[in-house]
Amino acid sequence: MQHEDGIEGVVQSSVILRKKVPGLTPAALATFVASAARAARLTGAIQLLVAGNKELRALNSRFRRKHRPTDVLSFPPPSALHRGVAGDIAISAQIASQNARRLGHTTAQEIKILALHGILHLAGYDHEHDQGEMARREIRLRRSLGLPVALIERTTPANGRKSGARRHAARLQKAQVRAQ
Repeated sequence: MQHEDGIEGVVQSSVILRKKVPGLTPAALATFVASAARAARLTGAIQLLVAGNKELRALNSRFRRKHRPTDVLSFPPPSALHRGVAGDIAISAQIASQNARRLGHTTAQEIKILALHGILHLAGYDHEHDQGEMARREIRLRRSLGLPVALIERTTPANGRKSGARRHAARLQKAQVRAQ
């Protein structure tokens, strides 16, 4: 399914749902993406793909050399093509569903949370290097967009090291405390 939605000529979003998500339509997700992009002060066309782990694993392998699926990937446009294009976002519906169950909200909400996270990356934020700036911005935007804010710490693996998602969740929790 595909839906295109141009709102005020500022943000256009194209949404492809290759995996069905209960309570989420392409039109509703396109409207959310446009609202979230405006809130993040991002302009230009955004293409968002919601697919399965197999497709996210292939994209993660090709573009990040990581041979496993991931929850969300963001692809800013090459500089030469930037005019009118904000970038692309790919989300795993399966990982979103697992995260939603673990965190106590719906898969539709988790897809929106991951879309917002991807939008912030397209807007230039980088949680790996910004000392919590992206996490604080994400918390503020979650509140303003009506998304769940509180995160629980995800289980730490036996080796005691946190994965990227777990480190991000920990940063969000710390930023949430500072933002209050």
